[in-house]
Amino acid sequence: MAYKATGTSGVRRAARTRRHERLRKKVVGSAVRPRLVVTRSARHIGVQLVDDALGRTLASASTLEVDLRQGEGDKTAKARKVGELVGERAKALGVSAAVFDRGGDKYHGRIAALAEGARSAGLEF
Repeated sequence: MAYKATGTSGVRRAARTRRHERLRKKVVGSAVRPRLVVTRSARHIGVQLVDDALGRTLASASTLEVDLRQGEGDKTAKARKVGELVGERAKALGVSAAVFDRGGDKYHGRIAALAEGARSAGLEF
């Protein structure tokens, strides 16, 4: 799908869309190794464990949850806590490995912090 970029933010959005399309061709989750999908906005970050074979969400975590919304720290620290939380929930379901889907965002900042938090909770990518 072609995306016409206008202005600086349009160029960035188009680059993210192209990265996301390339990524989704390669990344597929299963029941044994689900896809860890990261959704990032300007203020919040969320993550889901998705079994693509069934099209089901196995577990999720977000900064919109009451426990994390009340917490202290900057957005990067909260992203790390979200990663730790989804890692704990995955372990409770018996999932030890996942495929990381960064959603076209660069592996930097909050995305990297979330991944490190999930790894520290015992989830492997």
